[in-house]
Amino acid sequence: MSRPSRLQRQVLSLYRELLRAGRGKPGAEARVRAEFRQNACLPRSDVLRIEYLYRRGRRQLQLLRSGHATAMGAFVRPRGRTEEPGGTETLGIPSDDDDDPRSTRAPQTRSEGQ
Repeated sequence: MSRPSRLQRQVLSLYRELLRAGRGKPGAEARVRAEFRQNACLPRSDVLRIEYLYRRGRRQLQLLRSGHATAMGAFVRPRGRTEEPGGTETLGIPSDDDDDPRSTRAPQTRSEGQ
């Protein structure tokens, strides 16, 4: 068995730090373990992806360590297509028509809305 590379040691250290920072915060330890398991199959040669995930993990660690974090969640995108009212299909991504510049709906003025 060969010695772990510097990047491998950094990733393992990050894993331990995230687990420690997540103690007492609902869902944090399970989320950390799931995220690391999901990315454990990355090939060692995919250094760019590993470094990106490492930097992302560092940012999450800073958030967990801040006094404002009470739990750790995840954004989940529903699988498959969903049917919206009005017969339009989306990929489960909510849209706000008022902020969308491509919206065909005219902006509502005060006189129209009252």
